Amino acid sequence: MIVTCRRAGLLREGLAVLAAQTRLPDHLVVVDNGDDEETRQVVAGWPGEVEYLPSRDNLGGAGGFALGMLTALRLGADWVWCADDDGRPGAPDTLEVLLSEASDRQLGEVSPAVVDIADPDRFAFPVRTGLRWSHRVSEMEGQTFLPGYASLFNGALFARTALHAVGVPDLRLFLRGDETEIHRRLVRAGVPFGTTLRAAYHHPQGSDEFRPILGGRLSAQYPDDAAKRFFVYRNRGYLMSQPGMRWLYPLELVRFGWFFAARRDWAGLRTWLRLTGDGRRERFRRPG
Repeated sequence: MIVTCRRAGLLREGLAVLAAQTRLPDHLVVVDNGDDEETRQVVAGWPGEVEYLPSRDNLGGAGGFALGMLTALRLGADWVWCADDDGRPGAPDTLEVLLSEASDRQLGEVSPAVVDIADPDRFAFPVRTGLRWSHRVSEMEGQTFLPGYASLFNGALFARTALHAVGVPDLRLFLRGDETEIHRRLVRAGVPFGTTLRAAYHHPQGSDEFRPILGGRLSAQYPDDAAKRFFVYRNRGYLMSQPGMRWLYPLELVRFGWFFAARRDWAGLRTWLRLTGDGRRERFRRPG
């Protein structure tokens, strides 16, 4: 399943790569948050069975993936493979490898390594294993599987039984943080999951949002786009009020307090406090 919004060109490129898989999906589900005619035409060119779901209301990534997952389950799917419109499988056998890994390791969810589409040895997002942060696949020192780690929903493969156990993303989150919420639920539900380095998913670089502090020993997430900051901080506030993540809030106060103080950005700190507070109180308004 794919969630898209007014990026028909990127979707066309992604579907071309998807169509070259050695194991084609049995059914393609596309959630179109833009209800866009060009997107409709791109999807109509898919060579197999397809379910096109245009939405006049922008459901965001969270709502789009929720709708797509529920539709896939309605159609009888045993496995749901998730993607967005700006990513694509890294090799023709990506789905085949993911299914094999899930079977061999008895996983409820398995993800490929999410790598920079412009530099496939570089992770699209920093990978933390224990206290160590890795930025390149070549730094993983012969590891082939990372248990308990996954960058959802970029190429993530979910078993039907896993979705029954953890549910679908929360519409209220809209975008940013929905993947962390599902990760939290996987952990809480005891569903076995992880990332295989035998498969890759190409995605635009996202590490630039993480600004180094304390000489690079820590980082603070600060997207350049104000709308993205809104959802990152508000949704993060909500997540840090949930079971399994409450211990993070004192650390985040120190981390972002240091970050904004070092920049002398007191307005930014006030905004961060307000938005995380809104999330903690479950005030899920949208900006504008």
